[in-house]
Amino acid sequence: MYGQKSVLVTGGAGFLGSHLCEKILEKGCNVLCVDNFFTGSRNNVEHLIKHERFELMRHDICFPLYVEVDEIYNLACPASPVHYQHDPVQTTKTSVLGAINMLGLAKRLGAKILQASTSEIYGDPKVHPQPETYWGHVNPIGIRSCYDEGKRCAETLFIDYQRQNDVNIRIMRIFNTYGPRMHPEDGRVVSNFIMQALRDLDITVYGDGGQTRSFCYRDDLVDGMMLLMSADDSINMPINIGNPIEFTILQLAELVIELTGSKSKLVFQPLPQDDPMQRKPDASLAKHHLNWSPKVELREGLEKTIPYFETIVAESSQNV
Repeated sequence: MYGQKSVLVTGGAGFLGSHLCEKILEKGCNVLCVDNFFTGSRNNVEHLIKHERFELMRHDICFPLYVEVDEIYNLACPASPVHYQHDPVQTTKTSVLGAINMLGLAKRLGAKILQASTSEIYGDPKVHPQPETYWGHVNPIGIRSCYDEGKRCAETLFIDYQRQNDVNIRIMRIFNTYGPRMHPEDGRVVSNFIMQALRDLDITVYGDGGQTRSFCYRDDLVDGMMLLMSADDSINMPINIGNPIEFTILQLAELVIELTGSKSKLVFQPLPQDDPMQRKPDASLAKHHLNWSPKVELREGLEKTIPYFETIVAESSQNV
């Protein structure tokens, strides 16, 4: 299945990309990790630099890339609102131009290519849970649109390259994922809550905390990604990969306080524009086609994640 394949991972120095690079190396493949380090970090892959089958390249996929590989995982794009709203034009370019460049590369090489899409393509959904057949409810001109619509356009490009040029594609719609190597200042709810709790700061809950999310631990997510890449070539429709167990934001906050032993108090702030009220995958296609389902429950995943952030907090306090 793998062997001495050469695999390109764009965004490979990011939170998920770095773990994916590790897993692919374990399968005996050569890995080319490409990242422009906007949100990714060399620290995430520092331990891989001396590996004989690992290569790190600094490159922005908004520009063409000329390499020889057998498979492409296209993960490059800032994924948290704080980062993708920092430069919304560049975010859209990364999703759209990046997809065009990577699909062009896959077409030229006859390589299999996987797009890391997102549950954000469903917007603030009117259907719950969200099946892959749901077209979404997205504001095309809101502050989150650069990411939401960029990823939607990327899916369109992937499907049309498959229809028009017979490119062997995979599309994975990723739901909320967490774990070690998350950026501590990425503004996502798990990292926010843990960092605030470890510092005994007030935990900021937007809205009344009744909005829901489904949290998938990084190992489960990466396993699902690799299963999708190795699946039968007929699996070229979008596939949701995420944990179908739903939690309110308030439940998450209370669990983080419990597990960290924090003295933090909850404070409530207005809900950001276009923030979805519900987010839960219908993961039945992943179960049927990939025999995939998440194994790590939220409590266990947080217990594995919190020590990573404890190290970050300890290091930052030493540098003050």
